[in-house]
Amino acid sequence: MKFKITGRNINLSESLKAQVEKKLGKLSKYFSPDTIANVTLSVQKDIQTIEVTIPVKGGLIRAEEGSSDMYVSIDLVQEIIERQIRRHKKKLIDRTQSAESFSKLFAEEDAPDEEDEIRIAKIKKFDFKPMDPEEACLQMELLGHNFFVFKNAETDETCVVYKRKGDTYGLIEPEN
Repeated sequence: MKFKITGRNINLSESLKAQVEKKLGKLSKYFSPDTIANVTLSVQKDIQTIEVTIPVKGGLIRAEEGSSDMYVSIDLVQEIIERQIRRHKKKLIDRTQSAESFSKLFAEEDAPDEEDEIRIAKIKKFDFKPMDPEEACLQMELLGHNFFVFKNAETDETCVVYKRKGDTYGLIEPEN
């Protein structure tokens, strides 16, 4: 596994790079040697954040974690990625497809326990009321949710608004 480490608002010392490679290097057992992990270290106010993105065939493995200490953030993000890989192993490695991003040992390991399966606990159905994204954000706030699905009155497409860090909102629209 190879690492591409970049920094935003932070001086990347050799000891910090070495810690990233040491901790995230533990994930090497899951990936082939030519897999590249994109690591971004950043500092905003008192929060030191690490973002790790690993492109694999058919998708991405991504985790972001922040704390007051970068070394703690590195430990936390490594645990999150490892948990994601184990939990979603069946999806990540389809035996009928090429699993070129993953190591042969990981691909041939036994499947995770039944308790790691995804279970849908509740299903909701409702009518979409056409509205603009700003109105959808207000509805989301009134409901106390982190996201809201709505039909965009301007484009007539199903869209999603969601809360982002820093008291901002995001909008997901389908590509045409």
